Amino acid sequence: MNIEKLIKMANDIADFFNAESDKEIAAEGVKKHILRSWDPRMRSEIIKYFQSKSNGDGLNSLALQAVRKLTEMI
Repeated sequence: MNIEKLIKMANDIADFFNAESDKEIAAEGVKKHILRSWDPRMRSEIIKYFQSKSNGDGLNSLALQAVRKLTEMI
């Protein structure tokens, strides 16, 4: 899967959860949505991207926080 598309999808999900005033709860919501809705290969790709030299470049702050949480799970 194209990483740019995954970044856009993660940012779109984060935009939805951004209405939550508690950003920790919002990031947890993004993480849970990705866990429930994304294929394992998609999750693996976004985690690999985050762990690469890019450090998640292109992800908005909430999406970045959620992907960091996903990374901590592995």
